[in-house]
Amino acid sequence: MGILKELQRAHARQVRAQRQAQAAAYRQHQQLRREAERAMKKAQRAAAVDERERKRLYAEARFAEVAAMNADLQLRLDALENLLAATLEVDDHIDFSQLKKNVIHQPFDPGRLGAPLPPPDWRRFEPSPPAGLTKMFGGQTRYQQQLAVARHAFAHAQAEHTTAEAERQRKLAAMHQAYQRRCAKADADAAAHNAEIDRFAAAFVGGEPAVVVEYFSMVLGNSVYPDDFPQQYRLAYVPESSQVVVEYHLPTLDVVPPVREYRYVKVRDEIASAARPPKEIKERYANLVAQVTLRTVHEIFEADRSGLVDTIVFNGIVDTTDPRTGASVQPCLVTLRTTRTAFGGLNLGMVDPNSCLQHLNASVSKRPAELAPVRPVLEFDMVDKRFVDEVDVLAELDQRPNLLKLSPTEFESLVQNLFAKMGLDTKQTRPSRDGGVDCVAFDPRPIFGGKVVIQAKRYRSTVDVSSVRDLFGTVQNEGASKGILVTTSGFGPASYEFASGKPLELIDGSNLLYLLAEHAEVKARIDQSELD
Repeated sequence: MGILKELQRAHARQVRAQRQAQAAAYRQHQQLRREAERAMKKAQRAAAVDERERKRLYAEARFAEVAAMNADLQLRLDALENLLAATLEVDDHIDFSQLKKNVIHQPFDPGRLGAPLPPPDWRRFEPSPPAGLTKMFGGQTRYQQQLAVARHAFAHAQAEHTTAEAERQRKLAAMHQAYQRRCAKADADAAAHNAEIDRFAAAFVGGEPAVVVEYFSMVLGNSVYPDDFPQQYRLAYVPESSQVVVEYHLPTLDVVPPVREYRYVKVRDEIASAARPPKEIKERYANLVAQVTLRTVHEIFEADRSGLVDTIVFNGIVDTTDPRTGASVQPCLVTLRTTRTAFGGLNLGMVDPNSCLQHLNASVSKRPAELAPVRPVLEFDMVDKRFVDEVDVLAELDQRPNLLKLSPTEFESLVQNLFAKMGLDTKQTRPSRDGGVDCVAFDPRPIFGGKVVIQAKRYRSTVDVSSVRDLFGTVQNEGASKGILVTTSGFGPASYEFASGKPLELIDGSNLLYLLAEHAEVKARIDQSELD
């Protein structure tokens, strides 16, 4: 839609501000390059001069070339080290009012058509009257003849002028009508554009998931990264929990320069390079991954002036090839769920990115350079299918059961069946007083398995944080290794903050729909309107 281009143009001003911040370093290394070029040309011009001087100048040119290469290298490292700092200088919010068109019409300019044609002047046609002897010897007769011819020519000129003036006025009227049509079209286009902006803004403030996703996609699209960064991502918005889920493609390890330094070996007339230690490459890459994570979360929260987002889930994946098998893989190297409150308390200009992720209880690959994956806190495909596959949902609306209309016994059977399909032993169950089901199940996997407490709440409103605290107390009382709270509604930021860093997993309504479809082959829906 036309708004996308307008959004991107509006934010370009902020992008230029960020680019200008890098201009000084760029100009410096460009200056070094120019000095290298000048030295090389000077060396070439001195070819006819003393050989020793020529060699000296040539060596200077080579040293200057190496200095320029090292400056390029340092510029690249600076860009990687300041990924987070760079975004802190930019306002990521997109102001809709700045995107509206205000048409200013230039005054109508008729050009040459605006001036009336000058009428014929009789003085140019009138013959000179006879005088003296000429008047006495037939001059008067010739004068009358000339006068008649002049009057005829003048009358003809007047007729031509009348025709030409009428044609001028016709063209002027047509030109003015065309001007008015252009003005009217420009006004109509601007009105349509502004109406589209208003509709988009209203839909965004109203929290329409597709529009919210489109807005934040533009925000991330406006974020300026080095050219070899993929900048690919998927976004989803879950209004029940005011949650944005981001699946972001991270760059691969080769974005870190493998060369530590260039040097000129004069005796061999070659430019050699010193390799960057593998340990440093890995450390720089891990720092880069952490910066991209914090940067993306910061940009979304900062761009949200309407308070639509309370929680962000970030999954950083790498689209690459497994060197062991040659197969295409997309390991998740970092996963984070954080709330506006928790993230807003950070001073991002002063934090160590890796320590900051640890503080936020993010799960980060211990060996990102080796593509060692972590389990995402929330799989992107678990986001509400009502918005991801809207057409399919509408087509199946009448066939799928509404979970909110199930009886307590039916809901209990559904949840038990789901986790049994997922490999848990759910034989020991007992009904709860809130219309859900509590299970003390067992995960048979060695090392990772053990007792699992499952609580399911068939709610219409957001689950209160007290339910999450109760689940944690049950996990401790039962000596369980993990607790899972499933609901047909959603969770607030306080629930996610409490669960962070604890052996708890919160599954909202959208996640439940996905798990039922994936593992129990049950296509369900959650529709509160049928209960109103």
